[in-house]
Amino acid sequence: MAAEETPLAPGAAPAALEGAHAGTAPAEHGGGGGLPQFDFQYWGGQIVWLLLIFSVLYFLMARVFIPRLRRVQDTRAETIASAVAEARRVQDEADAQAAAARSEIEQARARARSVAAEAKAKANAEFAARQAEADARIADQLATAETRIRGLRDSAMANVGDIAVETAGAMVERLTGTAASAADLRAAAKGAA
Repeated sequence: MAAEETPLAPGAAPAALEGAHAGTAPAEHGGGGGLPQFDFQYWGGQIVWLLLIFSVLYFLMARVFIPRLRRVQDTRAETIASAVAEARRVQDEADAQAAAARSEIEQARARARSVAAEAKAKANAEFAARQAEADARIADQLATAETRIRGLRDSAMANVGDIAVETAGAMVERLTGTAASAADLRAAAKGAA
């Protein structure tokens, strides 16, 4: 209270206030100044709190959070493994179906080739039979035609001899004016042939 009653000089006011505050500040904070966390008198309580918080966090991590994370990782690994196994099974099934389809296609191609070969052989056999039939028919027609031609030629040749005898008799008669006998004409025609 004494400090309040004394009037201060205008130039001395800050120094007096500083002295008043300087004297009370170290007493309030326990001396030395600075941060109380670094003061040795508070370290015991800080270590107790540190151990308590560490124990609670360790318990929570060990009993709650890490088992949950482990379950999530295990579930994820199982899901991935089952999805991979399912994909492999589906792939194997698709490969088996593709192999079966290829086998069916090859069998169908083989059947188509055999059917085509049979059809070709049948067509060739039918063609050969028709060809043989046509050849036989043509051979018969040629034989008939040749026989007819021979007959016509023989009859023509027979007529040629008579025509030659007649022509020769007409020429002799015209040249000589007398008719030659038929026996002489025939003998002369035979000698010329």
